[in-house]
Amino acid sequence: MPKSPTPLTLGWEAARANALPALIIQAIMLALLVSYYTNHAVFSGLNQLADYKSEHGLTFVIVASITAGAIIPEIFLVLFFQRGRPNRRNLRNLLFTVPVWGFDGSLVDLLYRSEAAWFGDVVTLPVVCAKICVDQFGYNPFFAAPFGVLTYEWKNSGISPGPLRQLFTLAHYRDKILPTLLATWAVWIPLMAIIYSLPLALQFPLFGLALSFWVLLLTYMTNRFAGKIEADAPLALAVAD
Repeated sequence: MPKSPTPLTLGWEAARANALPALIIQAIMLALLVSYYTNHAVFSGLNQLADYKSEHGLTFVIVASITAGAIIPEIFLVLFFQRGRPNRRNLRNLLFTVPVWGFDGSLVDLLYRSEAAWFGDVVTLPVVCAKICVDQFGYNPFFAAPFGVLTYEWKNSGISPGPLRQLFTLAHYRDKILPTLLATWAVWIPLMAIIYSLPLALQFPLFGLALSFWVLLLTYMTNRFAGKIEADAPLALAVAD
C-alpha cells in the first residue's frame, strides 16, 4: 500500500506546482517596490492609487478584494479551461466567493491598519519584521489559513457540515492547515516583506495584486485534500470548481 503523504509533502507539492506563478508575482511586486522608490512616474502613479484607496476606504477594499479573489480567478477559469464558455457553475462559484473574499479583504485591511497603529507607519527593518511575524505567524495560522481551508472545503462539499465538525480537531490542523501554511509561507513571507516596505495606504492595493495567486494556491490545496487532483497536477486554476 502506498504511504499517505505527510503535511510537509503536501505543502511541498503545492509550492512546487505553483512555483512559476509564485515567482512571477513576487518578481512583479519586487519591481513595483523598487520602481516606487526609484522612478518618479511609478511613485506618482502608486501615490494616486493610495489616495484613491484612502478616499474610498472600505468600499475600495471590498471591491478590490472581490475583483482579485473572486472575479479574476473565475474569468481565468472560463478563458483557459472552459474555452471561453461560462456556465452555471461559474455563477455558483461567484455566489460563494464574492462574500467570502469581500469579508476576508476587510479583515486584512483592518490587520494592516492595526499593525500601523501598533508598530508605526514607517519602513524600517524592525518594523517590517514585526509586521511579518504578526501576519504570518499569528493571523495566518490562527485565522487566515483555517478560514480559507474551511470555506473552500465547504465549497467543494456542497456546503455540508462535515468540514465545520472537523475544524477544531488536531488531525484536521495537522493534515490540512499545516501543509497549507507551509505552501503559503513560501509565497507570502517574501510578498509581505515587499508589501510592508510600502506606506500603509499602498499595502492593501499591493496585497490585492497578489490575492488572485493566493486563491489559486488555496484552491490547489483544498482540491488536493479532496483527491480531485494528483500530486504533480499543474496550476490550481485548472481545477477551480
